[in-house]
Amino acid sequence: MNTSIELRTGGYMHWEKWRALGKPMPCAVVLGCPPSVSFTAVQKVPEIYDELHVTGGLIGMPLNVVKAKTVDLVVPAEAEIVIEGFVSTKYLEPEAPFGESHGHVNLQEYNGYLEVTAITRRKKAVMTSWMSQVTPSESSCIKRPAYEAAQMLHLRDHLGIKGVHKVVTHEALTSLHKLIVIQFEKGTPQTEIWRALYGVASFRRAEGKWVVAVDKDIDADNGDAIFWAMSYRCKPHRDVQMLLHKDEGHGPRSMIDHEDSAVLINAVLKEPFPPISLPKQEYMENARKIWEEMGLPRLKPEMPWYGYDLGVWNDHLERQAQLAVKSEYWKTGEWCAQRRRSDVKMNTEMRTLEDDPDYRGRARARKK
Repeated sequence: MNTSIELRTGGYMHWEKWRALGKPMPCAVVLGCPPSVSFTAVQKVPEIYDELHVTGGLIGMPLNVVKAKTVDLVVPAEAEIVIEGFVSTKYLEPEAPFGESHGHVNLQEYNGYLEVTAITRRKKAVMTSWMSQVTPSESSCIKRPAYEAAQMLHLRDHLGIKGVHKVVTHEALTSLHKLIVIQFEKGTPQTEIWRALYGVASFRRAEGKWVVAVDKDIDADNGDAIFWAMSYRCKPHRDVQMLLHKDEGHGPRSMIDHEDSAVLINAVLKEPFPPISLPKQEYMENARKIWEEMGLPRLKPEMPWYGYDLGVWNDHLERQAQLAVKSEYWKTGEWCAQRRRSDVKMNTEMRTLEDDPDYRGRARARKK
């Protein structure tokens, strides 16, 4: 009996070593096992570590293992079903096409096959599996927290980058690999932002095709918010870099060009900006309370769902806002009429005029 078997990076490295020896590779396929083993199996654990050792670290105790019947390998003792055998290192066979996590069918290609030597199981065994299809799927949901944690560990502890708040790997359709967003604390130096962008793009050879840096107030799980930051907090001629000679990686293979590239986008605020044009959080919270009291459908707020300052709001503007809250617009109208002038061009911003008393202090501070 034989069956096709797909070898990922770690398995392929073992296969190459057995091929160099001129021997078939022993293999054990576990169907159903403790959740900690399943979780570890789908992570990007460095090849120098044994996944079973990592599993023991997660549960805080050695993992129960037993020796396989026909191959010199150990398997989880609580496994439901174990298929043992040898993978040929001399021959490959066509693997049937199957759906992949990137949203396309993986076309037929040559891969390894397993000559089955034994099948063992528990009494009344339960066959379980993780669905790994168009993302989001079970396997991507399991992998995502560890992928993001690994990126954070790399940026913060290995590269020593300051100001990184969070790394978010986009899941739906892109399968956690292609679009990666980095959130930064306010005031993070631009040098650190660019180091992080390059760090994510170079962490693994095929990850990070579109790497976007955003401020912490941007919801990195919301595509609309990311495009919003890219549209107004980024100037492509200044804030976009292209990294050439990337691996094509996970996805349909191009028959035209087997190299890929990465685009690094710095979409964080570089200067004070006007505030978000929505009512303050206190007003929106009150509106939400009224909404819920009326028994209307449950709200799921997405940032930005209330107004907040981004650096240029001042006491003068706050006074005008309070007048609007009190419906005393006419007072603002009187104030505006008193400041008519003929020596400025249309659409001149008041904050650019040093002779205006309401903005003079801020202008001086900007010069310093």
